[in-house]
Amino acid sequence: MTETVEIIENAHLVLPDRVEAGWIAVVDGRIAEIGTGRAPERGLDLAGDCLIPGLVELHTDHLESHYAPRPGVRWHPLGAVLAYDAQIAASGITTVFDSLRAGSDPDGSGLGPELDALAGAIASAQDSNLFRIEHRTHLRCELPSADVVETVRAFLARYPIGLLSLMDHTPGQRQFRDMAKYYQYATRGGRSLAQIQVGTERKIREGAALNAVNRPTLVALAREHGIPLASHDDTTLADVAMSQDENVALAEFPTTREAAEASHAAGITVMMGAPNLIRGGSHSGNVAAQDLAAAGLLSILSSDYVPASLLMAAFLLPERVPGIDLSAAIATVTANPARATGLDDRGRIAPGQRADVVRVQLAQGVPVVRQVWRAGARVI
Repeated sequence: MTETVEIIENAHLVLPDRVEAGWIAVVDGRIAEIGTGRAPERGLDLAGDCLIPGLVELHTDHLESHYAPRPGVRWHPLGAVLAYDAQIAASGITTVFDSLRAGSDPDGSGLGPELDALAGAIASAQDSNLFRIEHRTHLRCELPSADVVETVRAFLARYPIGLLSLMDHTPGQRQFRDMAKYYQYATRGGRSLAQIQVGTERKIREGAALNAVNRPTLVALAREHGIPLASHDDTTLADVAMSQDENVALAEFPTTREAAEASHAAGITVMMGAPNLIRGGSHSGNVAAQDLAAAGLLSILSSDYVPASLLMAAFLLPERVPGIDLSAAIATVTANPARATGLDDRGRIAPGQRADVVRVQLAQGVPVVRQVWRAGARVI
């Protein structure tokens, strides 16, 4: 069988411990060799642009905006999934954990009941080899939901899950401790304040009892199936202690400094939103990602609701936190999320790694994706 060899040269390679001018050789979809200076033979000339590992995205809500672009509007599921894939790839992401919500909201909002439509479209695109990048599933489980356990069990019977997060969006705690911020967020879909208040009263009334039953059941299911666990919006030391008891691997968007510190001390990897870093703070009034990075508590960035923010935040991080160099910043969106989810074959430019790489040009200080390769095949 003939090997396929490609040389990518004249690049600034962002390596795990340094940035160096050099080249890589790709053989049959993997990085076979890296070198400094001039390549031993001519290849694709990057004209001095950066070459970084493909980004690994663990939490993006953006699929929902393609499927439900307006209140009450539902797009063709396969069309939505493919448009989303194209946007994610163009953002330099080569591995994405599609965030799908499990559990119906008591007031009927959200896309919980339409999980099957999106999961089916993703599976269809994968089976037909339509995707540019690799898709895995991040199932976001709304704990105060009457049907979340039933939904997760049914999903597990049909589809693999790469990450399962435990979420509780009951108003008045965690992400929505500030009720004014909660009402501001909840009115985005066009519902009246009166409608939202009725649903809010029900959520508060029923949430604790549902959570008490659903959380341990889902933790047990994750353990049974070997699925990494994330806890969403931990706020207090008690929240973190519970996560530690459950062997949670990932703290998604802790809302306070004390929760981030306790998670880090417990060996739970801390992930924050890239938009939070770029904006200089949380839109919900929670702890700033930049402050956690400066304190050495931040390991992973997620694009959350803006896919392009992932790359921008990684290049911005060394400017915002002088103690973090570009290699360490890029690791927050490549090697660290890959390692947190057991994907040891990607996330670094190193021999033996899968050739998921991205050409990045800096334009007026903004990183611009020029080319993207997944397993050595160009997809952008």
